[in-house]
Amino acid sequence: MHNSQFGKKTLGILVIFVFAGSMFFPLDSNNYLAEVNAALVPIGSGAILQGFYWDVPYDWYQTVYTYIPQIAAAGFDNIWLPPPSKAMGGRDSMGYDPYDYYDLGEYYQKGSVATRFGTKADLLSLINLAKSYGLHVTADIVINHNGGGDLEWNPNVNDYTWTDFTGVASGKFLRSYNDFHPSTYEQADEGVFGGYPDLAHANPYVWNEVIKWGQWLRDSIGFTDWRFDYVKGYHAWMVRDWLTYVGGFGVGEYWDTSISTIQNWLSGTDWKASAFDFPLYYTLRDMSEGGGLFYMGNLAYAGLAGSNPFNAVTFVANHDTNEIYTMKEMAYAYILLSEGYPSVFWRDYFEWGFKDAIDLLLSLRKQYAGGTTSVLLGNDDLFIMQRNGYGSQPGLILMMNDGDTWKGAWVQTKWSNQLLRDATGRAYDEWVDGNGWVEIWAPPRSYTVWIPV
Repeated sequence: MHNSQFGKKTLGILVIFVFAGSMFFPLDSNNYLAEVNAALVPIGSGAILQGFYWDVPYDWYQTVYTYIPQIAAAGFDNIWLPPPSKAMGGRDSMGYDPYDYYDLGEYYQKGSVATRFGTKADLLSLINLAKSYGLHVTADIVINHNGGGDLEWNPNVNDYTWTDFTGVASGKFLRSYNDFHPSTYEQADEGVFGGYPDLAHANPYVWNEVIKWGQWLRDSIGFTDWRFDYVKGYHAWMVRDWLTYVGGFGVGEYWDTSISTIQNWLSGTDWKASAFDFPLYYTLRDMSEGGGLFYMGNLAYAGLAGSNPFNAVTFVANHDTNEIYTMKEMAYAYILLSEGYPSVFWRDYFEWGFKDAIDLLLSLRKQYAGGTTSVLLGNDDLFIMQRNGYGSQPGLILMMNDGDTWKGAWVQTKWSNQLLRDATGRAYDEWVDGNGWVEIWAPPRSYTVWIPV
């Protein structure tokens, strides 16, 4: 049994002090725009839509803008946007090599004014529209590494390094060699990425400027929540501190198949953060691509969501990882009707034919899929779970069939003398007897969803 009510973490600290040398200095802290964010739909009430994919067309913000009413109407509660800052690759970059953190498409540098996604004005228009429809807006935060700096002499390594970021056009968060590893404050942290200069968050100046940038994104730009890129590469306390002093919901990309390893990282954030559920992703991939040989019982309480649903963001595909093909719709049925906070990939929804199925599953999630989870059956070919209901959500049953023929099974449910209907329309209605038993069915390599009527 697992609690499914996804809790929103709220934080109220507005002014902080950081020790720097022999003196303390306050961080600038603006209003949290609480009156605006209070009007948004609750985090976890729907699903996140990843609002981009790799190498999206130029001026992508304008494209996403046109879809906002449709996204909100479908039941999403959050749209995740790509890294907003001007990057080393300028107009051709996807933003994961940040150069000038405060240039969101406002200054001519790295070959353009706009980022790949558009101008700062485009971004502000998109965020304002999304929030007017009640959507949270998640920024992709890249604070492990930087790109595009100039060459400078670095006495920490007795050589030249590409660590001079003092010429950024915004004139904010200027960086040089001692702001990167190896620094006099710290030789290294958990990891580097691709040979890029590696930010030293143990340097009080860097810590201070990262937090100030987050507050600026929150107060001046309007982002509400955060996806932290490559959190394997730096201290978990940096994410903890961001969520303490900037606030909002935050999810880390800790790319690992070990649940305990991800739990250790979450513990390092004082459980303020969530993490993408890579262990569940790989389990669903094995099911999808298993050729009918996957043991469906392995889906019982699978992944991080099976043990820590409050801190698990589940997914079937993203801009980096798309290996689920054969039974992708069934994989979406699993994450959208299970505990955890599901994320949907833009191309699956708008381009690759899963929109109608996802719309139905989102509706079922909102209306029925509350409460704890009971696994009713798990064997070679079948997985059957029941969401037990919570409040106005009466619960439902998801049945998944990995076999090559129609299969039925008797299971004992929470109901008695109750008619159940397959919301997908694939199977006939079935009646639950007075002892809670019912025989339900699912087609080959597919699923059914049973709701009380």
